[in-house]
Amino acid sequence: MAAEPLQVALVQLRTGTNPATNLKTTCAYLRQAAAQGATLIATPENTNIIQSDRQAYLQSIHVEADEPALLAYCALAKETGTHLLIGSMAIKVSPDKAANRSFLISPQGQITARYDKIHLFDVHINAQESWHESDHIRAGNQAVLAKAGPAMLGLSICYDLRFAALYRALAKAGATILTVPSAFTRVTGRAHWEVLLRARAIECGAYVLAPAQGGLHEDGRRTWGHSMIVDPWGEVVARLDHDEPGVLLAELDLKKCETVRQRIPSLAFDAKYDLP
Repeated sequence: MAAEPLQVALVQLRTGTNPATNLKTTCAYLRQAAAQGATLIATPENTNIIQSDRQAYLQSIHVEADEPALLAYCALAKETGTHLLIGSMAIKVSPDKAANRSFLISPQGQITARYDKIHLFDVHINAQESWHESDHIRAGNQAVLAKAGPAMLGLSICYDLRFAALYRALAKAGATILTVPSAFTRVTGRAHWEVLLRARAIECGAYVLAPAQGGLHEDGRRTWGHSMIVDPWGEVVARLDHDEPGVLLAELDLKKCETVRQRIPSLAFDAKYDLP
């Protein structure tokens, strides 16, 4: 008997500076996605807050044990009977640093995996736009693979997308879905978002789920949106062609990963390359 398709949903957000307001908005979209049949639902990077004022940011976030949104999402996962991937939340880890942390929550309301963003967004895009995430974020150092129903998820966050070796390692360890919750800038999103997502899917023979932040945020930041689901052959199977908040749904046939990897068995190739 053929396996049932996996019903997934991505929530696109425009997170603001007030965590309580953000929580209310996100929960409404999560309930909408569950009501439409999704059993795995993912939100973007920075689900709980986007705040460029560093002092206000640090004053608004909590250590994990005291984070009210995390407790609410665990309750909501149990209420709806869904796997929730909260793409990332700012979690305080010291007086002047946070972790940019993904949480996978089971239908029983339990946190089953955590992933701290490894590659921090320290870039100089142009004369008007520079970012130095390491000023207030502590980098992670551990890749994470996690089970969600019939799927094995390889967790990542936003800027990780540019580091192909991470995704190859996740796919070789068994990931059939790569999650890329993001808050891409408009400049880099317009130029690189789709091509990078499709490249990671093709290289790994895996589905890619990429829920995104989009639009003009309260703190003045602009993000690209255009949340996207890519199949193991590199085809975009669902997308939002805008930066407005909303829900994107799709059915995934996980057997397609095995089929594609048999057709192009690049993951089996482990040669080392010596340069002069």
